[in-house]
Amino acid sequence: MAKLTTTEIKEKAKEIIKSSPGGIRFTNLVRQIHTDSPETPKNTIHGSVWNLDTQFPAEIVKPSRGLYTSSTEEVNGQVVFTTPSNSSLAESEFYTSFAEWIQSDLDEVTIATDLGGAGLQRKWGTPDVVGVYKPLASNLIKFPIEIVSAEIKIDPNASVVAFGQAVAYRLFSAKSYIVMPSTISEEDLSRLEALCLVHGIGLVVFETNPNDPKYEIRVRAQKSNPDMFYVNEFAERLKQFDSEKFEMLFR
Repeated sequence: MAKLTTTEIKEKAKEIIKSSPGGIRFTNLVRQIHTDSPETPKNTIHGSVWNLDTQFPAEIVKPSRGLYTSSTEEVNGQVVFTTPSNSSLAESEFYTSFAEWIQSDLDEVTIATDLGGAGLQRKWGTPDVVGVYKPLASNLIKFPIEIVSAEIKIDPNASVVAFGQAVAYRLFSAKSYIVMPSTISEEDLSRLEALCLVHGIGLVVFETNPNDPKYEIRVRAQKSNPDMFYVNEFAERLKQFDSEKFEMLFR
């Protein structure tokens, strides 16, 4: 294929953006254009598309850093941006696998278990998964127990709710994680990632396949000092709700 002119690069870029539900990141846009037209130098592509939102404000917008989206939704046989439905899935199908992943793969906790639902009778105080990082008998130097909480969502549009819950869990947790499906839009993911970085919340994305969720860390949670009043309140509620899980976590 012949080398593209700057005008052709821009037109191709607009086509790609308009056909990308949820938008496309700058790096992926450049990569796709270069893949389709390998004779076109990457530097030329970079120089042609880096400010598309400024060149074509009526067609292209940049809702967050490095993300391009179409400014209009196509209808009547054209591209319509929709979000895949996960109505047949339940969040509880991912509790056990995430508890195992955060313990064995991420190595954030010594032990973890699912809680989920409203078992602790606190809408904003019952993480889907909770784990603790605690000293082992082999540790020469002991340290205080740290609670790690996680909120799992299968609805890609629930990022705001998930963020609010994860922040609330920091009252009693040293670390808090949000776990979102990979179907979340690029714009929402970008904003959520930025919020997590600012507030020290961890962020994980996953495939909505219970048999192979492929958890992927995007932002590691930063340790904070929880309020010990709420730490003890959480521990007391857990002990009353499920004494076996309390013993497993804290003894």
